[in-house]
Formats: sequence, C-alpha cells, structure tokens
Amino acid sequence: MPPMTIAPEAPSTAPLRFLSLEITSRCRLTCPSHCYAQAGPTAGHGTMTTDNWLRIIDEAATLGTTTLQLIGGEPTLHPDFTQLVRHAVEAGLLVRIYSNLVRVREQHWQILQHPNVQVATTVHSDDPAEHDTITARTGSHTATVSTITEALHRGLRPTVAVIDLGHGQRAEQARAAMTALGVPDVRIDRVRAVGNAAHGALPSTAELCGRCGDRKAAVLPSGDVAPCEIGRFLTAGTVAAGASLTSVLNSTRWAGDHRERPTPRERGPLPARLPAGRLRLLRPRQGRTLRPDGLNRAPR
Repeated sequence: MPPMTIAPEAPSTAPLRFLSLEITSRCRLTCPSHCYAQAGPTAGHGTMTTDNWLRIIDEAATLGTTTLQLIGGEPTLHPDFTQLVRHAVEAGLLVRIYSNLVRVREQHWQILQHPNVQVATTVHSDDPAEHDTITARTGSHTATVSTITEALHRGLRPTVAVIDLGHGQRAEQARAAMTALGVPDVRIDRVRAVGNAAHGALPSTAELCGRCGDRKAAVLPSGDVAPCEIGRFLTAGTVAAGASLTSVLNSTRWAGDHRERPTPRERGPLPARLPAGRLRLLRPRQGRTLRPDGLNRAPR
C-alpha cells in the first residue's frame, strides 16, 4: 500500500464584508490639523493603476464583500472615478463614496443617484469660519453645505460625520444644524492622532476603534493593505504588482497584526480632545476662496 499523504489545508480567508479603497491622496482641502491621510491639492493618485483597482474590486466581490468604500483624498478627483464606481456596482457591490462634497460635477451626480451608491461627507462646525479654518480653505463650509442641500433635494440620503478636534469646537452645533437640514444620519467622532493629527508622534493602536480588520480592510494608494484607513501604519502586505488581496488576508503577518489590534473593550475611551498645544488651526490660504455659485460646475 502506498504511504498515506495528507493534503495541505486550503486557505481559510475570513469573510470580507467591508473594503475601503483609498484611490487617491489628492484633495481640494488640506485639513492640516487632523487629516490622517495627509492629503492635499498637490498630492498624487498613488502607484495603483486603474486596472489594479478593477482587479481588487472583482476579487472583493468573490470574497463576499457587500460594501465597497471609495475614499481619498477626494475620490472624485481620480481620473477614472466614474469607471471604478460603475465597475463596483456592476459587480453587485454597494458603493459608499466618502467625499468632502466641495464640488460635484453633473456627471458625478448621475452616479451618486444610483440606488446602490451611498454618499458620506464631513462637516466640522455650524460656523463657516471655524469649518474653513479647519479645512484651510475659505468657502469650503458654504460649498459642502450647499452640496449636501442639493443632494437632499435630489433624493439622496447622505451620511455626515462631525470630527471633533476639541477645544470648544462647535461639533454638537454642527450635528444639530445637519439634522435640522434634513440629513438622516449625523455622527460625531473624535480626532485620532494619526497623520496630521499626530504632529510628528509615532502612531499607536490606542487610536483605533477596535473593530478595524474585523471582516474589514483598506487598500491604500500604494497598494498596501491595512485594517482601515486610520490604521494605515499596520500594513500587512501589498496588492500592487499583481498580488492578490486573498494572499494578504491569509498571511501570517495579517493574522499577527489582527491579534495585536485592541478590541473595543480593551482600547477604552478616546481622549476628549487633542493635547493642548498640538491643535494647529491654520488660516485658509489666500487666493483659494470658493465661489458658491459654481459649486456643481466641472473644473475648467
């Protein structure tokens, strides 16, 4: 009788329910005090090609992903944003677009109104001056609120997050203003000390919510895979150059990082605000004022 052999175990990838694709680092805003991605107007789209993103979208669908988020930076600034959204919808995914909604082109409105597309954005204050100081762009509050109003008029149900940097920021007032406007889902979250909010300090897993990596993952503009955008310092592999997302999720490195990430019970409450002296609210740069009457026009 020939010797018995034991077949190797098949990979056991845990179901991936939520995948976030950070398709660009370019943004119309800089948010110098808190942007975790350190995005801005002069940043690029990363090294992932459009074909790479399409491949990952297809793989996500096969892994059981139900929701795909496109984020940046400002995802609508990616040259193939429309193609990526349509491909994800055709793959049967619910697509969540996280945009600052400073400007929406008419062609993008057609996409955002698709029944399988959701829209999310951020508002920092009910006071335009405070909001503009945080984003470092004059007119950004007027632009975003006007676009939210237009979204509601078009029948969309946007989600609004209010990021509270502390120090008397009018976060609760912003939530009340958005609720009064008719936004159905408004949430307040505290700033996490990652990226610009870290102000040079090393990032810590204590800044994570404890749920990242739990059937969730994020792919950064470089192709690196992290448990979420905030946990971008915990990359466990890359999908650039043809590598599969499955190979990263099945890796011992991903499993090890998952064990090191805190659970919701372990991590405790987030600090109520940034430590004194680390909040840098910069004045908007001159020459970057937005025109409210041109909110929804395509850039020239």
